[in-house]
Amino acid sequence: MFGIGMPELIIILVIALIVIGPKKLPDLARALGRGMAEFRKATQEIKESLAVDEDLESVKKDLVDGVSGLNGKPGAPETKKPTYEGYDQMVEEYRQSKQETGQSDEPQSAKEKNSGSTTDG
Repeated sequence: MFGIGMPELIIILVIALIVIGPKKLPDLARALGRGMAEFRKATQEIKESLAVDEDLESVKKDLVDGVSGLNGKPGAPETKKPTYEGYDQMVEEYRQSKQETGQSDEPQSAKEKNSGSTTDG
């Protein structure tokens, strides 16, 4: 325990008893124990938060890798799959490809309503 042996620990406790006094020593030890417990709890929460962040990064990477291969047409010969630096780059390229092909995000029924097919008869 911190390189302190039993004789050194006894000397420290005797000096603390003399300096602090027998009435305040239990309160001081209790406060010190509570402080250490709160510190351990905070440290554990930080470790869990970092683990969640690592999991989120791995999920983002898997998503980018999975979507990278979806740009080809069915039955088309295998071409070099694009690789993305990150999620934002993948989304931006997806939006650009939709604009180039003239596709929009509105449903097909809304497109038909807006086409205004009229017949003169």
